[in-house]
Formats: sequence, structure tokens, C-alpha cells
Amino acid sequence: MKPLSVLLKLTLISGLFTLAISHSAAHALAPSVTQPQVQNPARVLFVGNSYFYYNNSLHNHVRRMVGASNAELDKRIQYKSATIGGASLDHHNIDWLTQTGRIGVKEPFELVILAGNSGDALKDASRAKFAQTVAQHNQVITNRGGKTALYMTPAYVPPHKELNPNNVRKIENMYVQVANDIQAIVIPVGLAFEEAYRRYPELKLHDKEDGSHPSPLGTYLAACTVVASLYSTSPVGNPYTMYGAIPTETATQLQQVAQDVVRQFFGRK
Repeated sequence: MKPLSVLLKLTLISGLFTLAISHSAAHALAPSVTQPQVQNPARVLFVGNSYFYYNNSLHNHVRRMVGASNAELDKRIQYKSATIGGASLDHHNIDWLTQTGRIGVKEPFELVILAGNSGDALKDASRAKFAQTVAQHNQVITNRGGKTALYMTPAYVPPHKELNPNNVRKIENMYVQVANDIQAIVIPVGLAFEEAYRRYPELKLHDKEDGSHPSPLGTYLAACTVVASLYSTSPVGNPYTMYGAIPTETATQLQQVAQDVVRQFFGRK
């Protein structure tokens, strides 16, 4: 049995840690948009970079997961993904991409998901550029009858050279602030990664070689978070597991993380 002084010290440390988390959560910028702005979107465009196209592309996994839970919607889904490796959002010609029929979708996109460069939140200049570009892209998307969603990227992990424990808060604040400015929904993928690592530190959600790009597990968690954020269904219990590449137990863990994070982030019941 530990001496009383040691137990008191451990209790105090635990209490301070819990208080720190509560304090941080209380002062985090809250999202203005807390519900999907498009009910079960079928025509969706993903615009981003290699975070999207790794592991056979995020949009494919979201589509399979949505289809597995909604057979009627599955028949109507038209997803497209426009990605440029290492790109910032200003590298994409959103006017061209969203023109009706331009990239093989004959009706306007209902929803366009925008992801910035992984380093955008880390410098003043890139944060300002991101906000400006999102506002410009959102105007084009809105003028064509669609809605914008912002994809909050995960923070770096070892061995990335720009690893910093403060990065996840910088990313969260940037995405929420910019989304609030244009009244768009945020998909809190970065927070889902953070929570998954907290619950299951043995899981490898990032590419082990660079600590930046998602591993297959990371892409799966991201897909679960997209589904939980944008569709009227929970990912928990979804049968899609990348065709058996992810063990059922691990898939269930990641599904639950995504659902819990989304509910807490948006304050949903």
C-alpha cells in the first residue's frame, strides 16, 4: 500500500489534471453551426490534399460507410474528390470544380468539404490566407446552391519536425473561428485523433514514417467522424471495416470515439 502522503499527492495531481481539461474545454471557441446544413447529402465534393487521397481516398470510405447504413441513399451518392499533394486551398480552382457537370456530376454539389494544408494554423500569415480563401470559396459554393463544411485536420505526432503539443489547439481554434465567420459546419477530425490517442495510445493513426499523413486506421477514424458530423446516423455498429482490413474490435473503438467527440463538440444529445 502506498504511504498516505503519496496517495494525497497522486489525488491532487489527478484533480489538477481534470481541472485543466475542464478549464481548457470551457474556454475553447464553440462552433456556431451544430447541426448538418444539408440533410444526408448525396452530391459531395471533397477538396484538399494528400490527407484526403491517402489509403485509397477518404471519400471512398465515407461513401461505403454511408451506403452500408442507408441503402436508399447509397443509390444516389455522387462523391468527387479533388486533391493536390501538399496543397493549400488557394491552389484549387473552386469556380471550375463546382460548375455543374464540369467533373461528371450533372447537378450542383449539395456540400463541399474543404481541408487546408496541415501547417496552415501554425503561422499568422497562413492562418490569414486560409481564412481569406475559405471565405472566397464559400461565396462561390453558396452562389451555386451548396453549403460548405471545413475538415479540421489532425495535429502532427513524432517524428514530425514541427511537432508541438499546442498545435491541436491552434488547429481547432482556426477551423472553428473561420467556420463561425462563414456559418459553416466543422468536421472535428483533429479532435477525434486526439481523443483516440488518449483512449488507445497503442493505436497508430498516423503514418509512422512522417507523423503527418493518416494511416489506414487514421483514415477510417476520419471517415467515421465525417459520417457522425454530416449524416443522420451514428457510425457505431457500421459493418464497413475496409473489407476486413480493420479488426472488428478496433473498428468499434474508432466508431465510438468519432461519435463521442462529435456529440461533445456540437453539444448534441
